[in-house]
Amino acid sequence: MAAAGIIAEYNPLHLGHVHLMTEARRLLGPETGIVCVMSGNYVQRGDFAVAGKAARAAAAVRSGADLVLELPVPWALSSAEGFAAGAVEALRATGAVTHLVFGSEGGDAAPLARCAEALCSEAFPPKLREEMKKGDSFPAVRQRALEALLPKEDAGALSRPNDTLAVEYCKALRGSGIQPLAVPRRGAAHDSGAIGGGFASASAIRAMLRRGEEEAALGLCAPAMAEAYRAERAAGRAPASLASCERAVLARLRFLEEEDWASLDLGNEGLYRRFFRSSRSAASLAELLEAVKTKRYPLARLRRMVFRAYLGLPPAPPPEGPAYLRVLAANGRGTALLAGMRNTAALPVLTKPAAVRRLGPGAQRLFGLEARADRLYALACPDPAAVPDAWRTGPAIVRGEAG
Repeated sequence: MAAAGIIAEYNPLHLGHVHLMTEARRLLGPETGIVCVMSGNYVQRGDFAVAGKAARAAAAVRSGADLVLELPVPWALSSAEGFAAGAVEALRATGAVTHLVFGSEGGDAAPLARCAEALCSEAFPPKLREEMKKGDSFPAVRQRALEALLPKEDAGALSRPNDTLAVEYCKALRGSGIQPLAVPRRGAAHDSGAIGGGFASASAIRAMLRRGEEEAALGLCAPAMAEAYRAERAAGRAPASLASCERAVLARLRFLEEEDWASLDLGNEGLYRRFFRSSRSAASLAELLEAVKTKRYPLARLRRMVFRAYLGLPPAPPPEGPAYLRVLAANGRGTALLAGMRNTAALPVLTKPAAVRRLGPGAQRLFGLEARADRLYALACPDPAAVPDAWRTGPAIVRGEAG
């Protein structure tokens, strides 16, 4: 069975996400399987997912996906490069995915691939070092360095959020055998608070939920996501929010010594010292981030450092990629894909958590990190006792639905 891959967070799953799955089948054929690699309970901007991974994965299958695999937390809470590398490796390891489908402001994969090749070329690092001397933010510096190697219209992809991530996908796809397929993004821009053409960004929907505009927000979600969110809220598992466990996070940060922060500062530019000093006295995370922020570092990077410190994650995900493929949800076509993956998958496929005990130490360490992260995620939920333990949670199998 031909399969298309989609990398997502579904935080929450909205109508634009459903449109992308519909377009994937329109472009590749109606029988194409949709394999999603989805962030678990933590998202790349450095935050808790508003609803748990099990609910979001099941909603994805009810909205057009066939198989949802978890992107383990070390990659979910990584830079755009690490996030893309881990997710692409998971898709490659299925042995079933032929195309990676993604939303794009430009709607054309060719210039994104050219950007990826230039970023990976030997000519790029000297240009980047030259621009870094000017002291601007890293995104601005990187775009100027790229403009020295490519036409400005190509390098302009790095100024658009979806295309920026798509370039990282294209970098990770090099040599994988998986083809990139760009679909023009519809509606409001990524991270925009606006609603366009009946489509709202996930960030706009989350903002509405925070303001208490729940029904309006859920009306912009996929119907299956709205139903799942209401069920999670009734069970005490949603919404998960940083405000619910801010003191737990601050308490963990106050335990850390300077060398602990140093291990998380991959820039090696002394940012860790600012974190160490400020974490000793900050009464809120907003106060901490305000004290630490500089012009050079995006806020999302600082938030990821906070979350990696809170969860006790290593400073960067393992370069070899995930140690297993964990199934979060599937339908009939998804279970057929899983059956085929017995012969094609390059990594063990986990449908039962206990099966990880039969794998190697690397897989067991990774699952242990995931289980600990899930336990700490529970503290961000209205009723922590309602969040199931990772060791006892299997995938959601959605019967009678296929694409």
